[in-house]
Amino acid sequence: MIEFPTTPSDRQHRLQLLDQLLQQSELLWRPQPFKEPRPEWCRKYPELSAALLQLTDAELERFDRTPDSLLPWLSRYLPQLDLLPQLTSLAELPDKRPVTVENRFFDAMPGRKRAQVEAFTGTLGEVSRPLLEWCGGKGFLGRLLGFVWQQPVTTLEWDAALCRAGEKLSQRGRVEQKFYIQDVLQSELPVILTNKHAVALHACGGLHRQLIRRGVSERTEMLDIAPCCYAVGVPDNYQPFCDFTQLKLRRDDLRLAVTETVTAGRSEIRQRDTEMAWKLGFNRLRSALSGSIEYQPLKPIPKAWLKLGFTQYCLNLANREGLELPVDIDWQMYQEYGLMRQREVMRLLLVRHAFRRAIELWLVLDMVCWLEQQGYRVRLGTFCARELTPRNIMISARREL
Repeated sequence: MIEFPTTPSDRQHRLQLLDQLLQQSELLWRPQPFKEPRPEWCRKYPELSAALLQLTDAELERFDRTPDSLLPWLSRYLPQLDLLPQLTSLAELPDKRPVTVENRFFDAMPGRKRAQVEAFTGTLGEVSRPLLEWCGGKGFLGRLLGFVWQQPVTTLEWDAALCRAGEKLSQRGRVEQKFYIQDVLQSELPVILTNKHAVALHACGGLHRQLIRRGVSERTEMLDIAPCCYAVGVPDNYQPFCDFTQLKLRRDDLRLAVTETVTAGRSEIRQRDTEMAWKLGFNRLRSALSGSIEYQPLKPIPKAWLKLGFTQYCLNLANREGLELPVDIDWQMYQEYGLMRQREVMRLLLVRHAFRRAIELWLVLDMVCWLEQQGYRVRLGTFCARELTPRNIMISARREL
């Protein structure tokens, strides 16, 4: 696999290559099989469509769980994807240092969260300035960093209950950590970012983008960010940081970047599959009654309705949507249709899913290139294994000017 250089000009070139590839492949990743039974690419690539629909459940699960095995298989039918693994490769960041802290320090920290916080901390390197934890929740990351490097910590978090819980934990852990109940999207902040080491582990969408903008404007010396949930805070169309890209992304496109279920348990996956099948069954019923084949979106549906059975699920939805139902509905037919369509959708979605990391890396490189334009030296890579969290990309920026 090609190792890409890490200078600003090379990163800009890589972003431009991704930009071009994603534009040329829009036909493959923009259509949503849930909303249209057969995307246009099914007619353009009939052999691929047929091969996907013939996949066994075991093959589907393998491709869904291990994207690295999906791309070579798809490239048999789509040779233009050969470059994708090279463009989306990221090395693991160096400076992995074991975090030697007693287990009691991690009380009240969920196991997976603890592993992510330890991996982030071990990758960070030396902390020589006061810490600013952005959207920190209970302050798990800031508290560990403050303890390891003996630095004061300021944690910004909008949820008052999380702040109160974090304060108790910091007192128990004997860490100098102050919490502020704060919406970081507001113009006024209780602290300035100058002379700080700002960290953010999985601050969603507009929150991590705001930290980058505020950090640059206030000349923050050090920024370490693991982005997450890129669609949050995007109205309809994404506004990139850099002005040399051509790709136009919508909010739905950004959601695609974070649809992996690698950390989901079996029960969560079964619930996801049932929910998709029942939505498809209901949409079929609604189309049959209205005579319209156009997809009609549904507002979020309470998960508790999935425990009521398919018939009551549809009755509740029909009542909420103001849909008048006849008395002689063949519920079993619509349920079986939903299950059949769910099976098809999950297979056709593999083509779209092949571009998830490419879109995510386009978004990340857009931020990285802009930071470099603003005078920062940036390291980019992964801070933990994908199995721990698919959102394992870390932007580590140090101001030079």
